[in-house]
Amino acid sequence: MKVVLFNGSSRKNGNTYHSLKIVMEELEKDGIECEYVWIGGQTLQGCTACGVCGENKDGKCVLKGDKMNEYIEKMVNADGIILGSPTYFADVSTNMKALIERAGYVCRASGDLLKRKVGAAVVAVRRGGGAHAFSSINYFFLIAQMIVVGSSYWNLGYGQAPGDVLDDEEGIQTFETLGKNVAFVLKKLNG
Repeated sequence: MKVVLFNGSSRKNGNTYHSLKIVMEELEKDGIECEYVWIGGQTLQGCTACGVCGENKDGKCVLKGDKMNEYIEKMVNADGIILGSPTYFADVSTNMKALIERAGYVCRASGDLLKRKVGAAVVAVRRGGGAHAFSSINYFFLIAQMIVVGSSYWNLGYGQAPGDVLDDEEGIQTFETLGKNVAFVLKKLNG
C-alpha cells in the first residue's frame, strides 16, 4: 500500500511540511509506503477549461511546461492521497488549487481514476480561514468519489513562523490520529 503526500506550500520546510511529516511518520510506523512531493517550489498553471482531457480520456492534461502529468500519475498509482496546504486568504495555495483543478478534471474525464482511493486533507493556518481550505481539499476528494478519512479534530495545525506548528499539541495529536486512521482504512480496504 502506498500513500502520496503533496505539499502545496511555498515554504519548503514550513508548517505544512511539518504537519505532513507527522502524518507520514504514523503511516510508515504502520508499514505504509509513503512518497512526499513538494509542489510549492514551482509554478503550476491552473486549468484552462480547454476540454481536451474529456476528448482524449487518456489520464493526461494537454498543458505542457510543468510536472502536472507526473503528479496525476502519482495519484493514480497510489492507494491514498494526502493533500497539504497552508491557508492563503482563507483558501488553499495557488499550486494546490492548480493540482486540484487539473488532476480533478483529467481523472474524472478519464473514467474516475481516483474513485475509491483514500484521501485526507492537512492544513496549516496562522489563525482563521483554515476550515475553508480544509473544505476545498475535501470537496476535491468527494467529487472524485474518494473515501475521506477524518481525525479527532479537523486536520488543522496552528502556527505562523516555520516550525510553530510543532508547538500546537492538539494539532500534533490530530495529525498523529489522522495517520493512524488512514493506515487503518487502507488496511481494511486492501485486507
